[in-house]
Amino acid sequence: MHFKIAYLKLTLFYVLIVMVISVGFSVAIYQISSEELGRGLGRQTEILRDFPMNMPTSKNPIIQDLENIRLQQLEESSNNLQHNLIYFNLLILILSFVISYFLAKRTLKPIEEAMEEQNRFTADASHELKTPLTAMRSEIEVCLRDKKLSTSEAKKLLESNLEEIGKLESLSGALLNLAKFDEVNKLEFRELNLDEIIAAAFEKVEGLAKKKEIEIEAKLVKSKMLGDKTSLTELFVILLDNAIKYSPKNSKILIGIKKERGHAAVKIRDRGIGIKASDLPHIFDRFYRADQSRSKEKADGYGLGLSIAKRIVELHNGEISATSTPSKGSEFVVKF
Repeated sequence: MHFKIAYLKLTLFYVLIVMVISVGFSVAIYQISSEELGRGLGRQTEILRDFPMNMPTSKNPIIQDLENIRLQQLEESSNNLQHNLIYFNLLILILSFVISYFLAKRTLKPIEEAMEEQNRFTADASHELKTPLTAMRSEIEVCLRDKKLSTSEAKKLLESNLEEIGKLESLSGALLNLAKFDEVNKLEFRELNLDEIIAAAFEKVEGLAKKKEIEIEAKLVKSKMLGDKTSLTELFVILLDNAIKYSPKNSKILIGIKKERGHAAVKIRDRGIGIKASDLPHIFDRFYRADQSRSKEKADGYGLGLSIAKRIVELHNGEISATSTPSKGSEFVVKF
């Protein structure tokens, strides 16, 4: 409702500007045209007056009739011009209203989408923060009511609360990362070796891969690019961590750099559970996974990792895409 009012206000503002310009031009055209018509018809009368006649010009009925006709033509032409300009301005008014409304919607659309996204993000973040807090509160209240609470039960409660605190820390860290990568001026761009960035990211997830006995096969070639080292390392940590999470034990993940038409393309392929075709268009949306399944039975996370990855790629003027076949694996491609 607020944006409909904003559309209308901006539309009226555009229409007002157009009409001020249109009316100003119309007044100028009317004055210039009236003067030119008057001068043109006046010259005709002067020419006729110069013709030799038997009686004085002032008493010559022919001259007087011509003068009257001239004044009548001048008045009719002025009226016609006035009417045409009025019709023209009415047409401009209608067209300007339609075009202005379209332009107003186009101007405010990004702001409206940003506000809607912000509202969704706030609602989703609140929900995710509320879930572990509610679980902790419920467990504590139940235990406090139990007058015969044993040491082992108290220990279990603390362990459960510690697990929920870990989830809160993970979520708050992801939210801070999103906020950080929303500010371009905090990134330090310089010339980097892309293969070295990927190698650094691999070192950070190597322990997770070993726990699941997953082999990561890397085919890297030297490739330089301009970028921020910290954020790019975070990008490939997210993608590799994602591939490890959704891959079965004793499987393989392939990562490689390929140069394509002046671009460096990084491909990460796993042989995991894959992604349904209906989910693929939404995997980079914030909290998408959390919206689909609050239970998080298959893997921990809040659906923020790929959103952060996409934001990092956008800050480097790159593109990220994904293809997948359920039960056969997924491939993420990042082009710089």
